[in-house]
Amino acid sequence: MRAIRRGARGAAVAEIRSILVVLDLLVDAPSPGFDADPEFDADTERAVRAFQQSHGLTVDGEVGDETWRSLDAARWRLGQRALFHTVGDPYIGDDVRQLQERLLEMGFNPGRADGIYGSRTAHAVAQFQREVGLRPDGECGPATVGALRRLGRKVIGGRPQLLREAETFRDSGPTLLGKRIVIDPGHGGPDTGHVVPDGPLRWAEADLVYDLAARLEGRLAAAGMRVNLTRGPQPAAALSDRDRVQLANELGADLLISIHLDGYRNPEAEGVATYHYGTVSGPTSIVGERLAKLVQREIVVRTGLRDCQTHAKTWELLRLSRMPAVRVDVGYLTSPSDRERLIDPAFRERVVEAMMAAVQRMYLPVEADVPTGSIDVSLLRALTNSNSI
Repeated sequence: MRAIRRGARGAAVAEIRSILVVLDLLVDAPSPGFDADPEFDADTERAVRAFQQSHGLTVDGEVGDETWRSLDAARWRLGQRALFHTVGDPYIGDDVRQLQERLLEMGFNPGRADGIYGSRTAHAVAQFQREVGLRPDGECGPATVGALRRLGRKVIGGRPQLLREAETFRDSGPTLLGKRIVIDPGHGGPDTGHVVPDGPLRWAEADLVYDLAARLEGRLAAAGMRVNLTRGPQPAAALSDRDRVQLANELGADLLISIHLDGYRNPEAEGVATYHYGTVSGPTSIVGERLAKLVQREIVVRTGLRDCQTHAKTWELLRLSRMPAVRVDVGYLTSPSDRERLIDPAFRERVVEAMMAAVQRMYLPVEADVPTGSIDVSLLRALTNSNSI
């Protein structure tokens, strides 16, 4: 989908504006017959930015694939339509997410509240229906919605899905041996990402992040992990985030780390930032958040890059993963100071060591954790073996 931005006109703009009005982000919309060719104007752009900010998306004021899918999902509220599980084309929407969150509050397990009506959600609905005396068909119609609204919360003092996620991770043990990690070098193929000319040279984000991913692959494999990359150095076609996360899910990965570089029109922008799944007030991945904080702290301490903190996002790469997933933006290619370091192989090796240390710390028990920057990654295999004894 070609991004729809300020100045655009047509039926797609009319649909975008109508959804924004329903969400109370836009005051008015063109009346039927009054303006059959509405414009994506300044008010529409501000409303799109507000929507993106509130839904954990990249805030650019443009409606691309991911923003459009989020807008389309946001138009639905629980009870406005019947929901049931379909294998090929599942129901997706904020109504599904509201259903999942309600089930979690009541002690049922539909999996992550990702807004997708999958088999786990249908199973949780059937369990709820059986408990309240409804026919357990896994379909969420008026009777089921009514029962959900009548009954109160059953789980008190914590978010049950977050506790399940953390407990599952702890139960996997401290060793890296045999665990599977998927490393995702961003962009690739015709999608070069940020590109910055530097005299006779031309630095492309896709090339530098692939080098980082390949180095990390080799080091983690040597430590005993099973490692997969989402792409090679020169893929024939660009991969979407959905393609990348689908591969990680199909491989049954335990962790997913996506590597990018940032860029901005102001060359003063610099530093590293790490992202995990979550929203400001909604569901989050507690294990993903911990991994993001460990990666961020290790990189800052070991490289000296400016600390741009960790942030919750609902990007599909993070939201659709069945494992803890993070995306790390390792500096700004458009920053002269960051770029000077990023093009240095020795500096990239320090970044890789920081990520390795973060991955190992993820699996250490809390009582066995170590200070940031203190793990000697050259001894990681030995540490892994000692932890497995």
